[in-house]
Amino acid sequence: MADKRYSSGKKPGPKPKAKAKATARRKAPTRRKRGGRGGFRGAIRAAFRWILRAIWALAWRAAMIVGLLIALAVGYQYTQLPEMNALLDGRARGSVTLLDRDGKVFAWRGDQFGGVVTTETVSPHLKHAIIATEDKRFYSHFGLSPRGIASAVRINLSEGRGPLSGHGGSTITQQTAKLLCLGEPFEPESGQTETEYEAECRRGSLWRKGKEAIYAMAMEARYSKDEILTIYMNRAFLGAGARGFEAAAQRYFGKSSANVSPAEAAMLAGLLKAPTRYAPTNNLTRAQNRADVIVGLMQDQGYLSAQQAREAREHPARLSEAAAARAGGYFADWVMDEAPDYFGGNTTEDVIIRTTLDPRIQYSAEEALNFIFQEKVRDGSKAQAAIVVMSADGAVRAMVGGRKTRVSGVFNRATQAKRQTGSSFKPFVYATALDLGASPLDTVVDEPFCMAIPGSGQWCPDNYTHKHYGPVTLTEALKKSLNVPAVKVSEKVGRENVRRVASAFGIDSDLAAGPALALGASESTLIEMTGAYAGILNGGSSVEPYGMVELRLMGDDAPLMGARGGMGERVIRTEAAEELIWMLEKVISEGTGRRAALAGWQAAGKTGTSQEARDAWFIGFTADYVTGVWMGYDDNTPLEGVTGSGLPAEIWHETMLRVHEGLEPRPLPMRAPTGPSQSQEPAGGDAGGGLGSAVDQILRDIFGGGGGGQGKPVRPPNR
Repeated sequence: MADKRYSSGKKPGPKPKAKAKATARRKAPTRRKRGGRGGFRGAIRAAFRWILRAIWALAWRAAMIVGLLIALAVGYQYTQLPEMNALLDGRARGSVTLLDRDGKVFAWRGDQFGGVVTTETVSPHLKHAIIATEDKRFYSHFGLSPRGIASAVRINLSEGRGPLSGHGGSTITQQTAKLLCLGEPFEPESGQTETEYEAECRRGSLWRKGKEAIYAMAMEARYSKDEILTIYMNRAFLGAGARGFEAAAQRYFGKSSANVSPAEAAMLAGLLKAPTRYAPTNNLTRAQNRADVIVGLMQDQGYLSAQQAREAREHPARLSEAAAARAGGYFADWVMDEAPDYFGGNTTEDVIIRTTLDPRIQYSAEEALNFIFQEKVRDGSKAQAAIVVMSADGAVRAMVGGRKTRVSGVFNRATQAKRQTGSSFKPFVYATALDLGASPLDTVVDEPFCMAIPGSGQWCPDNYTHKHYGPVTLTEALKKSLNVPAVKVSEKVGRENVRRVASAFGIDSDLAAGPALALGASESTLIEMTGAYAGILNGGSSVEPYGMVELRLMGDDAPLMGARGGMGERVIRTEAAEELIWMLEKVISEGTGRRAALAGWQAAGKTGTSQEARDAWFIGFTADYVTGVWMGYDDNTPLEGVTGSGLPAEIWHETMLRVHEGLEPRPLPMRAPTGPSQSQEPAGGDAGGGLGSAVDQILRDIFGGGGGGQGKPVRPPNR
């Protein structure tokens, strides 16, 4: 039976399953001994796994909620965004473009908007320069650039600033969102100024950054990339009041943004970082250096070939003639002040004003002033000067309001400074006498005398030289700028008449009530005095200085306003004005104004120096132009060694020399007298007779004048 049972000759082995079970029973105690699933380590691992699962469950649920909230916020902003065209011109105020007498632009005021441009209409170089400078991945991101933000945070931290301070890592879309102030319009009635509004729009808090990101993503969903770039190109502020790249191209280069070269495009794109700092009108070299960096970026990103980049560096962008000259800063400010406010500083329209400015004459005046201060004034002097040049009808051709000539928005000494006129006022005393029938050859006695001023005691004017010349003609008295004869003539013809004539000629400032009126004790502005002398030149008619010829809205042909000023009513007889011009010509050819003489030209004028030499004047004219010069200190400090016959006469000479370059000399409209007036007896060897004797007698009878022994002489400077 055994043989039969194991007939194969082999011993039977254990069954496989039974063997596996036995092995498992033998090994099980060993695993439990090493701390199996129920051990301490397993419990720790299980706890960690549970925590991680909980965190993940919370995280993805929170992420879903945050994502949903962001999507809702983006969707809401999407619904609030208007059509792209409504966002291109967001100015709160308009602009004023000022044209010179030839119709060429010389200045701008307000927020200039040159017109809508698109990515299709601007020069490709400009489009590429903007992208290369501000956001090279513009066409590939979704409105935010995580890589750019991370890089900006790293740089800010490495430079010791906060993560959001300094470099922002903003995309062009985010910058556009900021330019739009996240859809919050400026509301003037809120009481917030435009500056405060813009500062709030630029605020970089974490909350503001979050809102900006949502707004940017909404823009990406609402508009195409080119539409976003179009908004950006039209809204960006680019310095000097230029809003948008078209306005900037016109302002700096005098051309459309469609025609800018690579060098010009690089300079415009460089303004985006810091418009005021890199404005080429502020510092051309700095702007060119910045543009050089942009050219390098354009080359690196394949927008310019090596040849194009080299050409752009070798021929950097240059300012247009108008932008480079920055002519008429003071003049432009004055015109803006003269224009109605709703068409001037606070205009909401785009206004064009054609003016009387002559850029050649403006440059001549600036150059003359700089020449005298460089050559004749000591270094470090704080003395100031102002110049006004006008035609005989009051059309102002040039204006310099201080030594810093290429400025705007500053104190204008030509129009705002009221200063004592000194002897430059005396022509109006003699104008009154001539108009009443006196002759330039009538005589008056120059001698010591005093006047009793009610409430002030005795007043004794004296001449600058402390000398007296006896009987002198009115012409000689004006030529030598004698004080005593001027006072006597003023009292003879009547102070009120002198005040009336001066006021009618355009000296609107309060005129002195006492006898010192004749010596220029009153205050006036340079433009008023120059306009008054223009009235003498034009034959005795009043003049209101003006700078605006016409005002119209951009796009309209018909002007809304015409010139505000010009010639007015007659003040004195033409014959009297022509005789006065003859007297004033003697001042330059023979008297105190010799330094102002112009070779080959007839010129007439008058010096003036106020009490204690605080102000020095020279005002005069040729047949073509009237020019006034004032010199002094802003704080009324007396000038040292300067009178009207000195530096002011030299500034006048240098100005008129340049103004008349290339012009054909013309004679002055003057009339030489034929003799003393009929009412005056010929001058004898005693008192001179006629006007002089009559005035002397009246003064002695009324004031007890005569004799130098009464009272203490007062010597107002008169040169």
